[in-house]
Amino acid sequence: MMRPQSRGGRPRTAAVNDRRRQGSLFRQVYDRIRHGIAAGSMRPGDRVPSARGLASELGIARGTVEEAYQLLVAEGYVVRRGAAGSFVADGVAMEAVLSRRPVARPRRAAPAMPASVSVRHDRDALPFQLGVPALDAFPKGQWSRIVARHARRLDATDLCYPDPLGLPRLRENIARYLTLSRGVACTAEQIVVTGGFQGALGLTARTVLEAGDEVWLEDPGYTIAHHPLAAAGARLSFVPVDREGLIVPAGEKQARTARLALVTPSHQFPTCVPLSLPRRMALLAWARRSGAWIIEDDYDGEFHYAGRPLPALKSIDRDDRVLYAGSFSKTLFPGLRLGYVVVPAELLGHFVDAIKMADTTAPAFLQSVVATFMEEGHFGRHLRRMRSLYGARRAALIGALKATFGPRLDVVTSGGGLHLLARLPPRVRDTTIGRLGASRGLALHTLSPHCRGTTPQHALILPFTNVRERMALQVAQRLARAIGAHLADAIGRNGRHT
Repeated sequence: MMRPQSRGGRPRTAAVNDRRRQGSLFRQVYDRIRHGIAAGSMRPGDRVPSARGLASELGIARGTVEEAYQLLVAEGYVVRRGAAGSFVADGVAMEAVLSRRPVARPRRAAPAMPASVSVRHDRDALPFQLGVPALDAFPKGQWSRIVARHARRLDATDLCYPDPLGLPRLRENIARYLTLSRGVACTAEQIVVTGGFQGALGLTARTVLEAGDEVWLEDPGYTIAHHPLAAAGARLSFVPVDREGLIVPAGEKQARTARLALVTPSHQFPTCVPLSLPRRMALLAWARRSGAWIIEDDYDGEFHYAGRPLPALKSIDRDDRVLYAGSFSKTLFPGLRLGYVVVPAELLGHFVDAIKMADTTAPAFLQSVVATFMEEGHFGRHLRRMRSLYGARRAALIGALKATFGPRLDVVTSGGGLHLLARLPPRVRDTTIGRLGASRGLALHTLSPHCRGTTPQHALILPFTNVRERMALQVAQRLARAIGAHLADAIGRNGRHT
């Protein structure tokens, strides 16, 4: 496959949440919605999220969103219909909107195509099972009703081959959601629906990489991502991570001509540190200079509990070098195996070619169900409930661990994410602790296997999503019974060696 050509251009270094460079927060909300209308991801008659809901989503005051909505109403972009909510106005003059501010559109439309970690499989997840959201809080009743409704309405089009790029309705809903909630300005034409994040990563690797190309990977990092990259013939370069995330100068020193970088900027996996703004700008500048691409794995960017979250890396990408990848595994449930990637305009045609050779399309029926779930507002409400629930479960587990272990475990907290990191005392191997926990029925995951080029770090990765508040102390005590004696002995030995 012909490799897509790189582009030049001067970098623009504006940050979404920098008041000095992009104005007040209400103006940013206003711009997001107006951009969604102009780009076509929000069409006349579409419901606009409630001020309360969007404020919760963005971590800002409700009054700020109200101020933006008032301006949108005053300018004729949005109409309010009382208790029914706010909607994109009918007959909005798109040309007028576009003339006021340029909106990025794909330069190359996708050509038309003919229709054509170890994981447990038990019914119940064990405490600390990685990658499992709060399945006990999933709205099964609402989901089942939508599934049944779609099953009753099956017709010939539902039984034919699905659109290889993904169901148009779902792509429209994803584009609208990303524009509003993550600040990712995109159109439905740029969305490619895949079989989970692994499907998105494999498709991207086949599209932009040639055998022998180097790829930056975070170290420690998400080891399962290595497989599709290696299968594409890539040479993996492990770039160290510190308290500000990926160390860009280290990557340039190790593999300056790398073709691709895979990063988790919202909450780095597994250390949970966010990629700082200076590092984000350095990474984007590297990609622009070298003609490289960046895959942003925003696996849990929706979940933030303290302070205002940093925007998606894609939202400050002015040179269109970032491919934004997400999935519904953490926001809905992993059994869906449904993901997506926002493709830069330059790569759209190449993605179509790659899909022709290796179809990665997810089942159309499930795509249709998710599209309806989003259209009817259930997705947004579910995310708001999960943020509140996870915040409470996180706080409960932190308190229980500190009460049970005291200084024997150094529980590292961060503003967001879906797991905690508990660093162990010196000379304590986390893999040993992991085996002890497994003997007590705890699905302990450890940090050191995720370290490849750097000195192994020893810590426990402790997801809190499936540890209910009322069970937090019991689970912490169960962990103490499994590993407490080993920790005490190790601490005693360390003291004698001092």
